[in-house]
Amino acid sequence: MSSVLKQYCPRTDFTSYEDFYENFRIATPEHFNFSYDVVDYYADNFPRKSALVWCTDKNDEAQFDFGQLRDEVNRTANFLKSQGIGKGDRVMLILKSRYEFWFFILALHKLGAIVIPATHMLLCKDLVYRIKQASTTMCVCTYGEQLLSEVDRAQQETGDILKTKVVVNGTRDGWIPYTEQIQNFSTVFPTPPKEEWPANDDIMLLYFTSGTSGFPKMVAHTFVYPLAHIITAVYWQNVIEDGLHYTEAETGWGKAVWGKLYGQWIAGTSVFVYEHDHFNALDMMQRVCRYGVTTFCAPPTIYRFLIKEDLSSLDFSHLKYFVTAGEALNETVFAVFKEKTGFDIHEAFGQTELVCTMANWPWFPPKPGSMGKPSPGYHLELQSPDGQPVELGESGELCVCTKDVLPPGIFKEYYLDSEKTTSVWHDGYYHTGDVAWKDADGFYWYVGRADDVIKSSGYRIGPFEVESVLMKHPSVLECAITGAPDPVRGQVVKATIVLAKGYAPSDELKKEIQLFVKSNTAPYKYPRIVEFVDSLPKTISGKIIRHAIAGR
Repeated sequence: MSSVLKQYCPRTDFTSYEDFYENFRIATPEHFNFSYDVVDYYADNFPRKSALVWCTDKNDEAQFDFGQLRDEVNRTANFLKSQGIGKGDRVMLILKSRYEFWFFILALHKLGAIVIPATHMLLCKDLVYRIKQASTTMCVCTYGEQLLSEVDRAQQETGDILKTKVVVNGTRDGWIPYTEQIQNFSTVFPTPPKEEWPANDDIMLLYFTSGTSGFPKMVAHTFVYPLAHIITAVYWQNVIEDGLHYTEAETGWGKAVWGKLYGQWIAGTSVFVYEHDHFNALDMMQRVCRYGVTTFCAPPTIYRFLIKEDLSSLDFSHLKYFVTAGEALNETVFAVFKEKTGFDIHEAFGQTELVCTMANWPWFPPKPGSMGKPSPGYHLELQSPDGQPVELGESGELCVCTKDVLPPGIFKEYYLDSEKTTSVWHDGYYHTGDVAWKDADGFYWYVGRADDVIKSSGYRIGPFEVESVLMKHPSVLECAITGAPDPVRGQVVKATIVLAKGYAPSDELKKEIQLFVKSNTAPYKYPRIVEFVDSLPKTISGKIIRHAIAGR
C-alpha cells in the first residue's frame, strides 16, 4: 500500500461494500497542497518511483520518475513566477495530452494559482467567453497554428484581460516560448511555510462544464479536492501500487484529473498518457498492452469501438481491471467485451461537480448497465419534480444530500454565479439534473438527463433504455435517442444511428430496426423516426450532444 495513501486514509482494509460505505474516512490535514504533500513527498523519499509514462501515435516517448518530475515542476514554477503569476491568478492550460500539462498544473498548485484546463477544440468565441468569465490572465498552449490563431483573435476581442500567452513545443510572434526558455530556470523552488500556502477552501481548479446545452458553467474545486479522488482511483478504478493506470481523456476534460493525476499518485500507481491526433481504438489498445498498463478507464464510446475490433492478437496479461464512466454503458457492450477479453467493465457515475458518486465496486459482481451503489459520504435521494422522494423502482432526479455534512469532492460553487449555484443546490440537496431509478438490491440505473426524457402520448421514455435495445442490433455501431416534435403525441422517439461496417442505409433496414425495438421493449418506445448518419456530435469528453441532434 502506498505510504502516501496511509497518511490520508486511517483504514483501507474493507471487507465488504457495507464496511467501505460506513467506515471509509479521509484524514484531511489543516493545510494540504497536492504538489508539496504528494509529489514532493515521493521525490524526497522515492525519487526513482515511476510517475508518468508518455507516448504518441507518432512513436514519441518520454518517461518521468518523481525526482525528474519535481525538477520540471520547480523549473515551471520559477518560470511562471517570473511572469508574475501568483496566488489567485487564473491560468488557462490548453495542452492536449502533452506531458508539460503535468508540469504546469503542479507548478500552479505550488503557486496557489487557479488552473483552468481547456480543450484545443475551442474556437475564438469559446475562448472569449472563458477569458471574460474567469478573468484569465495567462494562456498556455501546445503548438498548433489554428489553436494559436484562435487565441490571438480572442485576445484582441477581450482587451487587456489576457496579458500573457505561452507556447509549448514551438515559437510564434507575441508568445513566450516555454520550451526554449525553461532550461534557464532553477530546479529548486523552496517550499514556503504552510501558513503561506493557499487555504484548503481556496479555489484551485476551474472547469467549464462540457456545455451540452446552454453556456458552460465554471465549476470551482478547492485545494482538498484531490484527496476525494482516493475514492475514484483506489476503490473504483482499483489501481495498484507500482502499477500503470490509463484513463483515455484529453487534459481539457475533468476526467483527466479523475484518472491521470490525483488519486492515482496518492495510491502509488504511475500514470500512462497516449497523445494522438487521430484516434484509433485498436492502436490505443495495442499501446496499452505494449507498455504494460494494469488498470484501464475509458468512456463507453471507446468500448463500443473496441468490441468491433479483432482483439485476439493482443496480450492482456498485464491488465487487471476495466472501468467506464461519462455516459451510460449498454449491456450489449458489457457482454461482448467480456466475451472477447474475459473482463468485466465496472461502471460508475459522477459529474464535473463531484467525484466518483456511485460505482460497481470490487466487493460485488457488476450489474451490467447499472451505475452501481453510492460512494461513502454520498447520501443519495431520488426526487420527483416537486421535491418529494419517489417510490422504489420509480424514476426521479438524482439528488445529493448535503444537510449534515458535505460529501467528499463536491464542488464549492459555480464561480462568480451565486444564482446558478443556488438554482441547483438548495434546501440541503445538490440537484444533479440526472434521472435514475433504484432497484430492490440498491443498484441505481440511469434514465437520462432530466431535459432529455421524452414525453410521448403521456409516456415518459428515457433515451438510454431505447439505446440499450438498439445496441443489440448487429447493424448499430452508435446511436442516440432524442425526442422529435409531433402535433398529436407531443413528441415521438427519434433514433439517430451510426451503422457498423458492412451495413448501408435503407428503408428496409429502418423497418427492421423499428420492429427489433418493438419486439425487445415496450412497443410505445420504438423510434418512429430513424436517421442514419456518419457520426454523432460529441463533446470532447465523448458525451453525445443530444440537443444538437434534436435540433436538426
